[in-house]
Parts: sequence; structure tokens; C-alpha cells
Amino acid sequence: MTETEIWTKWESQVVNGVFPLRRFLGRSNHSVVFLTECKAHNLSHAAIKILPAGAAQAETQLARWKSVAAYSHPHLIRLLDSGQCKLGGHPFLYVVTEYAEQNLAQILPHRALTVGEATELLAPTLDALAFLHRKGMLHGRLKPPNFLVVNDGLKLSSDAIRAAGEPAASAKPSAYDAPEAVHGAMGPAGDVYGLGVSLTEALTQRLTDARQGTETSLPALLAPALADLIRRALSRDPTSRPTIADFQAQLDPPAAAPAETAAPVKAAAPVNPIAPVKPIVPAKSTAPAKSTAPVNPNAAAKAAAVPHAAPVPPAAPVPPAAPARSAAPSRTTAAREQFATKWIVPAAAVLLILSIGVWAALRPFRSPSSPSTAPAAAEPASPLSARTAGPSPAILAAAAAAGSVQHQEIPSISRGARDSIRGQIKVAVRVTVDRAGNVVAENMQLHGSSRYFARLAADAAKKWKFAPADNPSMREWLLQFEFSRSGVSARATARKP
Repeated sequence: MTETEIWTKWESQVVNGVFPLRRFLGRSNHSVVFLTECKAHNLSHAAIKILPAGAAQAETQLARWKSVAAYSHPHLIRLLDSGQCKLGGHPFLYVVTEYAEQNLAQILPHRALTVGEATELLAPTLDALAFLHRKGMLHGRLKPPNFLVVNDGLKLSSDAIRAAGEPAASAKPSAYDAPEAVHGAMGPAGDVYGLGVSLTEALTQRLTDARQGTETSLPALLAPALADLIRRALSRDPTSRPTIADFQAQLDPPAAAPAETAAPVKAAAPVNPIAPVKPIVPAKSTAPAKSTAPVNPNAAAKAAAVPHAAPVPPAAPVPPAAPARSAAPSRTTAAREQFATKWIVPAAAVLLILSIGVWAALRPFRSPSSPSTAPAAAEPASPLSARTAGPSPAILAAAAAAGSVQHQEIPSISRGARDSIRGQIKVAVRVTVDRAGNVVAENMQLHGSSRYFARLAADAAKKWKFAPADNPSMREWLLQFEFSRSGVSARATARKP
């Protein structure tokens, strides 16, 4: 019996009479996760993590979770509830959190992140870490499974958050833990190390254990300054690593811009007449204090170059003359506009009306094979197909034959999950239908390359509805789902039992 089969035996049990274990989602070295619900927060989907309850650590861990549950940050998973329970006669701790549709670890087996995607992931991550570090807390467990997608947004897991300097709950460090973790306590530099390892793996699909002194080459398209920060984050010496603020400064460098615009303000600094427009901007902003008259940019540049030059007379600039010429239209222009209004516009209206009349007269005589009717004729009656391009499914084609589908449920996938797909992921689910047309059982025939998409297909298959039929041959259907970046398609084929 596999470990998955062992854990799935817990499905349908209810933790403390409140949280039903609906489906086994996954496991780590020290915990298991199930799909559940949280009625207290009106959530039909939530995640419950269950881990062994050591007598010495149980109270400490529960106190941590209670403290973290009070935090509110858009890029941290919410902790909804926590406590102790018994399953199979053994004591456990549990924590209930928001449900995430996907995590980074599910994407990396299929492809690495692009430089743009990694940068997009980095911004909210840094925001959440800066928030924790300001409060004297650490994330403590930065690795791909803990970068989560919730409603198309990125969030970090929250169940391992602890105070800086406090030892981790799990004793055995991994490749994502900083070298100093072997001594128990870590500071903010430990999170920076985990971030560096996770970013390197996300960009290369290779887990680098920097504690062994190995170095992984980063993509050439990565900005050199950012690549340098990631390499320094993997330093064995915590004091040599960059800070979260250093990463944020690299992502948002416009802080140097005011210095560039302030330079031309110096009175004694000569201005190059062929320099870019930037040096002129401060001159324009200070001019209104002396005079409201428009200023010739060329004259302003010369005046700035020679501090004692005489001011430029207001009437001298050429640009104001242009609006003066265009303000009053000539008689020829006015005559043309009057002619257009009087004759051309009515003539165009008459032509349009005549064209519509001719089209309406000829329309009944058009051939049935004309392009306007061709697409409808080409629609196949079977098999059933449907497509959706995002979280709000839109059915593009459907067949209505005797004994066919009455309702089709298309899996809804987040933008992040859709963008992670390369090519197509095909999943097939065989369903058993009762005489009323309801799905009463489903059996996975083809899992495809992703357990995540297989689960979405299985959940959708349960909600399909077929027309009532007494014919036994219509009670078995094969539902085939295809996931791609453009959306999700589905096809139903009648099968014999």
C-alpha cells in the first residue's frame, strides 16, 4: 500500500466535528494536507494541514498560529483556525488556511519561469517579507511549494512564520534553509537565503544546494544587478547577503530620478544647447514665477548658459504666432466647410439609404452556400465540444442529439495555471450515469502530465448532466478534457458499460 493510499483512508473523516476531510491534496516530510471547508468564514473550499503533536512543542506552535492569524497582508495566506485533534487514535495539530489553486512546485516540473515571470513573482514576495521583518518575524520556509496562487494573485504560506531567532518547528534543515539553520536560530538573512535558492530553481529548474559550494548559472536575460543579488543571497555568510530592501531597490530604481532633474537648477552650471530636453524642464517650472508670457525654449537655453544675459522679450517667440494664424480660418476654408455641410453630407446619406435598399432587395436570392451561412452548416452535430478561455467558461459549440449532454461543466483555471501550460494537457474521465442523467461515479482513465489539472477535470466531470434514458448503452460516457494556454476544451463520447 502506497503512502497516498494510506492517507486517502482518512478522507470523509471530520476533524473535531467541524472540518470534513474531503480529499487528500498532498504531503511533506512532516505534514499532510486535505481539502476541507470553513463555515465560520463562509468558505466552501479551504485547506487543512495536519501534523504530529509533540507534547513539548504543541502549545508553542498553537501560540504561533494564533499570533499569525491576527496578521492581515494581501500576499500572505490567511490562517482561519487551528487546534488539536485525534485521528486513528493519535494526537495531531491542525491549521486551516485559505485554499490555493496552485503552487510554484507544480509548475517547475514542466518548465522554468521566464525572467519576466520571476520578476513578477518577486515583487509581492518582497512586499510580504518586508512586512514580516518589520514585525520581527520570519517566514522561515521559503521554497517553491510555499509560493501559492490564490485568485490569480501570489501569496506566501503562513503556517511556518515565527519570531526571528526562534528555532524552526521541524528539526531537519533542507537545501532551502540557510547554513546557520543547523544551529537552530535564524534572522532575516535566512529568508534571503531561501529566496535566493527558490529564485534560482524557478529560473533554471535545478535545485542548487549552495551549502555545498556549487554555483548555478542564471539566465543571460536576467539583469546583471539582479543576478548579482541572487548570487550574493546564496552566501554562506549571513552578513554578506543583501537585504530585502536591496532587492526592492533593484526592482524599483526611480529613486535616482530627482537627482537628475535637480542638476540643471544650479545657477553657475552651463547648459549644452544640444542636450536632451530634460535640462529644460526645471527652467520651465521656474519661469512662471517671473512672467506668465511664453518662453522660447532655445532662448531659455541660451539665457541659462549666460547668467547675465538680457531677458528675452515676451513678443519675440515664434510659437505663439502659430495659434494666432490658426485661430481665425480664411474665407476659402469657411466656404469649403459650408459647401461640405450643404451638399456632400446629404449626398452621402442618400447613397447609404440606396445601398441598404439594394442589399435588402437582393438578400432573399442569395445562395445557401454563401459565406454568411457556411459556418453554421459546418458545425458538427457530434461529438460534443466546448471551450473556455478563462475562469468564466464560455461554451463555443454544443451538439444536441438524442441522449446527449444537457449540462457540461468546464473546469475553471486561473491565469497563472493557464500560463504554465506548454502544448496541451489531456485528461480523460469515464463517468457512470443513472437513468435520470446524473453522474453517479467517475473513474480517471488518463491523468495527463499534471495531477492539478486531472483533479480539476474529475471535479468538473461530477457536475455533467445527461438526458434521461433507459437504454443501458447510454449510461457510460467518456469525457475528454484538453487544457492549453488558450483555454479548456471538452468532448463527450458515449461508451458501452
